[in-house]
Amino acid sequence: MCKNPYDAIIIGAGVVGCACGRELSKYKLKVGVLEKNTDVSEGISKGNSGVVHAGFYVPYGTLKAKTNVEGSFLIPKLAAELNFPYKKIGKLVISNDKYGLKELKRLKENGDKNGCIGLEIITEKQISHIEPKVKAKYALFSKETGIISPYLFTIALAENALKNGVEFFLNHEVIKIWKDKEFFVQTKKNTFHSRWLINAAGLFSDKISCLAGDKSYKIFPCRGEYLVTDKDNEKIINRMIYPIPPKDGASLGVHITPTTDGNILIGPSAEFIDDYGLENTKQFLDGMKENAFKMVPELKRLSIIRTYSGIRPKLIRTKTKRDFRDFVIEESKTVPKLINIIGIESPGLAAAPAIANLVLNIIGNKENLNKNEQFDAYNPEKPNFQSLSVEEKKELIKKNPDFGEIICRCETITKGELLNAINNPLEIKTMDGIKRRCRAGMGRCQGGFCMPRIIKILRKEYGIKEKEILKNENNSNLFFGKIKE
Repeated sequence: MCKNPYDAIIIGAGVVGCACGRELSKYKLKVGVLEKNTDVSEGISKGNSGVVHAGFYVPYGTLKAKTNVEGSFLIPKLAAELNFPYKKIGKLVISNDKYGLKELKRLKENGDKNGCIGLEIITEKQISHIEPKVKAKYALFSKETGIISPYLFTIALAENALKNGVEFFLNHEVIKIWKDKEFFVQTKKNTFHSRWLINAAGLFSDKISCLAGDKSYKIFPCRGEYLVTDKDNEKIINRMIYPIPPKDGASLGVHITPTTDGNILIGPSAEFIDDYGLENTKQFLDGMKENAFKMVPELKRLSIIRTYSGIRPKLIRTKTKRDFRDFVIEESKTVPKLINIIGIESPGLAAAPAIANLVLNIIGNKENLNKNEQFDAYNPEKPNFQSLSVEEKKELIKKNPDFGEIICRCETITKGELLNAINNPLEIKTMDGIKRRCRAGMGRCQGGFCMPRIIKILRKEYGIKEKEILKNENNSNLFFGKIKE
């Protein structure tokens, strides 16, 4: 069956695809988003540091620099409109020698040219004043660098796009694309017909471009592993702590990043791989700890509650800084009206809103766009029980008794918050999808206490059996049968 017709089909529901969907929803366009996974933010967008980079790392004059700096200025406004957590906590890039100081000055000079604000080289005394647990002689202090939850950011963009008329088709893996006068995009479930095709497929953007007739690109997956600490380490540092970036240019080095929820991330590593595996390895986890302990010795007493990995979609196997490859954000030179968004690695999270603006401009330069007068920029605020005062909690429970029942004791998530997550606009029912929306299961016990209670509520809400409950992907069933009735 052919779904007819769309003005634009976006392939990929990561942060870039969802940002494009929301931006296009400001105009009278029929837009569809195709995603092969069961939820938005299931690929690159869920596995990164959650940093809104200021923009001083990337070379002056590049698309990476332009979209990074512009995006970092746009995200605070988006956070206020869409109600996702954003904190401007600042970053220290540290060094203990004269070579490092020279690199810090180079980064500052580059950042100043890129349009970053608030960059400052500070001394050992100033470092010890604002971050007493950090041992360093010099630092580049970036006051404007912030943190967000990458998946809540993506979910917020998707839900707002949906609210403004964008259609989402999850579990729709694209298997074939052909073009007559317009595009036909075939998934395993349907065929879609569209005037514009926007390739935001992340790790698989080279393959989608190839399916559409442009064979110009190849992605090299580069895995990065992370460690997550318990919240008992929240006060060790207040800001992000980064080393001087390694000379190989593959990453920014193993850094220490507070999250918006109070944990600390250590990582990532950088390992070019031949597949898309998200395994964790003792070799890299041990190496990351060693690097982190050198910068902040007190982290040795940390409690690690989880590890995870993400993958950077690099356009080149980087060995030196001379191998730098910029973002690709352009209409294909060989396939008209195919907009390729390829090689969106760090700082892609911060750059996403600006990338969406560039995509809109590409379309707007080819045709007249009429504003959607009904566009609603705002997402409703959802109660966060833990953040409320005692009086506010009492008032909330009085209005809705479900907020008086704690389901996840590690994160203090109430039944009311869990039901809000279960009844999400995108109708996601997987355990990981619910976890990302309300944090139930993200605490010290990693769901050991709350999972049975969540499953019981899911069964009641949807009338489904245990064997039908998925962790994330299709065929990721949590249960296969009962040991005894």
